Amino acid sequence: MASERILEQKKAVVEEIKNKLDNAKTFLLIDYRGLSVSEITELRRSLREIGSDIKVYKNTLMNLALKDKDIKLNDFMEGPNAYLFSGDIIEPIKVVSKFAKEHPALEIRAGYIDSEVVDTNVIKQYAEIPSMEGLLTMFAGGLIEHLRNLSIGLNLYAEKLEKGGNE
Repeated sequence: MASERILEQKKAVVEEIKNKLDNAKTFLLIDYRGLSVSEITELRRSLREIGSDIKVYKNTLMNLALKDKDIKLNDFMEGPNAYLFSGDIIEPIKVVSKFAKEHPALEIRAGYIDSEVVDTNVIKQYAEIPSMEGLLTMFAGGLIEHLRNLSIGLNLYAEKLEKGGNE
């Protein structure tokens, strides 16, 4: 009887994982070995602030959920893993990448981003994308440059007209 109860609990965990995968735009596999409890707590807090969730599941249960969703990440599922789920694409990658730079024990193994399996090179590219504020600043800088050039051109044209009108 106990084994039936345990089997039901495992089925519930697999369903929980599948629901998280359904709602996640970003899913990362993270090797957390070597981090202290306080460091993991710090990472969890940082991710919770942006609406992301990190959790540790048994690889066998994760493999069952991934198989049901037809996601092929078996090559990266060795050893203990933490799994990050987020409805956002860029922000959780930025947070985890920054944390990994500060804590070399943390390693991002692979990800499933916007319905596509990605490796660490793609994840690094996402991490380097400037924030929304940075992108808006770049856009505004580009607009200001064009307006400055237009005002210089109009000023030169006005000066030319003044010289032509005085002669």
